[in-house]
Amino acid sequence: MKVRHRHSVLRRIHRLVWFYRISSVSLLTLGLLVMLGGAGFRVNLTPSEPLGLWRIVDPDRPVLVGDLVFICPPDTEQMREARSRGYLRFGLCDGQVAPLIKTVAAISGQTIEIDGAVRVDGKSLPHSRVAPWDGQGRVMATYDGGVVPPDMVFLHSEFPGSFDSRYVGPLPTDGILGLAQEVWTYAP
Repeated sequence: MKVRHRHSVLRRIHRLVWFYRISSVSLLTLGLLVMLGGAGFRVNLTPSEPLGLWRIVDPDRPVLVGDLVFICPPDTEQMREARSRGYLRFGLCDGQVAPLIKTVAAISGQTIEIDGAVRVDGKSLPHSRVAPWDGQGRVMATYDGGVVPPDMVFLHSEFPGSFDSRYVGPLPTDGILGLAQEVWTYAP
């Protein structure tokens, strides 16, 4: 009987040790993620840009065409619909979405034309075909085009399934968190 009781106690102790180990590793990982997030690091798990660790860098100049940026989308009905459809991930921006990583394709004053693909000031934007439906067969609303208003940017990703300004139009520059810098990434 004593041997059985001792075995039971040892099993409980063994479970507690593993529980504390797993808890410690989990808390350490969470603490590391919080610390890295506070230092401007972000993990990208979307295919719009390479997967992995990125850093938000404060630009020392105005954002220009060709810059890769992190941006918080505005908390609008259109973005809430995108979140409900699964186009946007959960995160800390308004509306509980993660920042997007996109390339600035046009800035204030430039003209956007969309007719199956995007043209900026009359010049075709590579890899900008507009999808009429999403991966679930749902109709995609598209931006009608026009002049990019002041304090707005038109964003693009070359990934064919990217949710960007082709569908929502220009986004406010005050949502830009900074330039996106690859730290440790993998492009599948």
